[in-house]
Amino acid sequence: MAYILQVDFKMDGPYGEDMAQQFAELAASINEEPGMIWKIWTENEPAKEAGGIYLFHSKETAENYLDMHAKRLASFGITDIRGKIFEINEALTAINQGPVP
Repeated sequence: MAYILQVDFKMDGPYGEDMAQQFAELAASINEEPGMIWKIWTENEPAKEAGGIYLFHSKETAENYLDMHAKRLASFGITDIRGKIFEINEALTAINQGPVP
């Protein structure tokens, strides 16, 4: 069963194209994380929020990534990190063309 990890936090920037350029190396490294299938990067510049929606192969790999990522974000001075892990209802997701393997 696949699991969704939802992460968001306050961030002053960068956003948009600047974010894409500055975080490209980080984005590539995330592909190497154990159990990670995909990530959707999220940003809301007016609210000064960023984060992502991730798909992992297992709850354990999602939990491990969240722990590591929260520590990494904290090392950048980011606080108030919110992370939630959800099971996916694959039958209903398939009806709505959700990108779940």
